Amino acid sequence: MPWTRAAALSDEHRSRLIAAGVDTEVLASTALRLVTGPLPEWWHEQGNALYLGDDVDPADLPRKLIDALAYYPLSDLLLVVASPCNNMASLLVGGAGATVFLGPRSAFTATEIYCGAYSTIVLNAEVVATRCAVVDARNGGSVVAESDQLWAANVYVATDDMHRLEDAETGARLNPYGAHIRLGRHVWLGREAIVTGHCDIGTGAVVGTRAMVRGQKVPPQTAVGGCPARVIREGVTWRGEDTP
Repeated sequence: MPWTRAAALSDEHRSRLIAAGVDTEVLASTALRLVTGPLPEWWHEQGNALYLGDDVDPADLPRKLIDALAYYPLSDLLLVVASPCNNMASLLVGGAGATVFLGPRSAFTATEIYCGAYSTIVLNAEVVATRCAVVDARNGGSVVAESDQLWAANVYVATDDMHRLEDAETGARLNPYGAHIRLGRHVWLGREAIVTGHCDIGTGAVVGTRAMVRGQKVPPQTAVGGCPARVIREGVTWRGEDTP
């Protein structure tokens, strides 16, 4: 049964998306409609909202992805899907107040997404995750990717480690909790790259194969590699075309 679409994006939800990191130009150029059904009663009772882009065919958002959301109790979810997700591996949300924006002209082949309570995942536009990317935001953390991303296979972007690492003597937490990750415009993540903890990757940057960016700031137009990542070249740019 196809999705039933009704009202356009509400002012309340528009403000929430902008506050979460959705680019205003992307939002203004993307026609969105609220999905009213077929959805279970609990979906509406818990204040959840699903919007589909006008360019998204009903078959582009399989019912199994939405049905799987109920694996964890959830409420006050704002989920916006403006690109096909028929090849996505999983889309999971847990808790209250999560915001997920999957922007237009994007591809999520075998991608796994998890967004926890009061956490945010914003993939603005033209985010191409070639295969098996994992994007995980939890504990109030956020992953915000500006437009024009190229992610090679097995990229891992996560705000937290999912388990607590602490100082044995003081009990103080040592690893990130509810971190914030920002990827600037036109970023290329190489195969099996890891981005975790509080990170800011600058516009035009390239993160090399199997590099780990953890709690770091990557300057714009640099290439970084290694574990932990370090700048190996400055003043770079890159193109999607594989030309001499």
